[in-house]
Amino acid sequence: MGKLLFLLCLLLIIGGSFKPHPYHVGSVEFNHKGSSGVFEISGKFFMDDLENALQKKYGQSYHFLDGRYKNTLDQALANYSKDNLKLKVNNKFVNVKYVGYEEDHESVNIYLESDPVPTPEKVEVAVSYLYNLFDDQINIIHIIVNKQRKSSKLSYPDRYLFQQF
Repeated sequence: MGKLLFLLCLLLIIGGSFKPHPYHVGSVEFNHKGSSGVFEISGKFFMDDLENALQKKYGQSYHFLDGRYKNTLDQALANYSKDNLKLKVNNKFVNVKYVGYEEDHESVNIYLESDPVPTPEKVEVAVSYLYNLFDDQINIIHIIVNKQRKSSKLSYPDRYLFQQF
């Protein structure tokens, strides 16, 4: 009985001293395809974070691993992406279209594509995915033009950056 009590106390002490430290990190890549002139854009976010952000924004539940939600998720992600991602090339806004999403274990990949643009000299992006959910959200941004990759970090509340090529 004494050993059991000791082990129980030890578990409570050890269990109480470890606190999860969640990291709220996503990534978005803007890859300019010289042959077609479009930017292929992909974002990667933790599945549960994205479900919670959509629920908070639109007031209903979303579940990625349930096929019944596919159409609802497509519509919600298209709207959410329109609100949280902007692209400007050579000082002109560029239309970005939602293409779809893919579940990848515990994360979700979101795919978008821009209208064709001339070879970029200056690329400006505004990215605020999951900012409506976390005030410590970090989004890693990769911009690729002519196979030259430039990466930056956007931490809440910062949402804007630009790169010269």
